[in-house]
Amino acid sequence: MHSIWIIAVAAVVTAATRFLPFLIFGQGKKTPDIIVYLGKVLPYAIMGMLVVYCLKDVRFLSAPYGIPELLGCAAVAALHIWKRNTLLSIGVGTVFYMLLVQFIF
Repeated sequence: MHSIWIIAVAAVVTAATRFLPFLIFGQGKKTPDIIVYLGKVLPYAIMGMLVVYCLKDVRFLSAPYGIPELLGCAAVAALHIWKRNTLLSIGVGTVFYMLLVQFIF
């Protein structure tokens, strides 16, 4: 029964976070400037935090000297600049990194 309550609460909270913005900022209401600003800057901030988190344990002074990570980041950046497709660049970069780690380094 405990698991059912946990799932129910998680479902209600998830649904509330999806519906609440539409209730607060319904049709005809102007979205506050701070919310518009956060909508513009938070995706970049989150991506930056993810890059820092993913690279925090890389050891540049011992083998393989962070080479797979740097090559993976370069592949993601190059593919994103070329194709402008976030999903494609992250997916291909992840596969490229995993191939480097599993078969080369």
